[in-house]
Amino acid sequence: MPEPQEKSSGRLLSLDFYRGFTMFLLIAEFTHLFTFFVLPQFEGTFIHAIGSQFHHVRWEGLHFWDLIQPFFMFIVGVAMPLSFSKRIARGDSYKDLSIHAVKRAFLMLLLGWWLYCIGPGEIVFRFQNVLAQLGVTYILAFLVIRKSVWVQIGFSLLLLLITEGLYRFFPVEGFTNAFVNGENFPAWFNMLISRSDSGGGWAMFNAIPTAAHTIWGVAAGQLLISNYSAKKKLQILFAAGFIGLLIGFGLSPFTPIIKKIATTTFVFASGGWSIIALALCYWVIDIKKYQKGVLFFAIVGMNPLFIYLFAHVGGADLIKEIFLPMSNALFGWTGELSAQIILSCIVLFILWYICYWMYKKKLFIRI
Repeated sequence: MPEPQEKSSGRLLSLDFYRGFTMFLLIAEFTHLFTFFVLPQFEGTFIHAIGSQFHHVRWEGLHFWDLIQPFFMFIVGVAMPLSFSKRIARGDSYKDLSIHAVKRAFLMLLLGWWLYCIGPGEIVFRFQNVLAQLGVTYILAFLVIRKSVWVQIGFSLLLLLITEGLYRFFPVEGFTNAFVNGENFPAWFNMLISRSDSGGGWAMFNAIPTAAHTIWGVAAGQLLISNYSAKKKLQILFAAGFIGLLIGFGLSPFTPIIKKIATTTFVFASGGWSIIALALCYWVIDIKKYQKGVLFFAIVGMNPLFIYLFAHVGGADLIKEIFLPMSNALFGWTGELSAQIILSCIVLFILWYICYWMYKKKLFIRI
């Protein structure tokens, strides 16, 4: 296992783990494993309580699963200064970085949009998934990557103030109820872009407030490669995380925490948890050097784009169909539900093994 320090690649083992763990959970969703935990037969049990945390809140509130997209957007931001500092060190100009950033943002937006067109078999205009949203948050974060941390924070707060203002004071009749599903500015914006609000409450406008996650990630990444001591870095990260939680939950009686429309309190609360998660990973893996099992997750995070797209376009379902006969033959005696859970675990392992095989072959799909 490599030493958990800032390496020539400009990457931290803790960041690889954080990214990989997040991606592992994302691809696990495509196996439908979490669905089984909230079935009626588990109602009132510990399994159901845990399983509910792996599903989004219907509207107001916060479950663990509501943090996965903020985690990933934040992680992308953390990686940006590490990657760009490496490229600058090898002689790339800011112009080169700018061209790369624009191309990357465009491709993420394009791929995220195209995923919505595959199912219906026709062109639709929806941009709610994590890839499409990242296309916007990435370029907004890049705009301030060379600015001071206070400018970065100020810019993120400006985006959140704009969001709060639009939600609360949008004047179009029928869309003036800021925090009511289908009767707010995000619903109107969905109608503007796609001519319908069929996203189940999920807002395309989320890319603007959640850009704060990526911007805060940039600030955190710059902190991690700074000359501050490890202790100072941890203190700053934990303090920033707890401030986010304090603001998010403290203001929730006035602005409810709603992930589907990324209210400002949701952004602060989920951003706080994202920063604290990074601090914990950095402390445990890079400082305390507890590294057992880290590589298992880290390799998934080394090909995040490929494994996300592969699982999203039906890769997980294809693996499930291939292994279904064998699974039924070997595990059918355990009962229908148990056999289905085992099959989902097999699919998840195969998805992981694909990442492992690509890691061993040094195949990394990037844009």
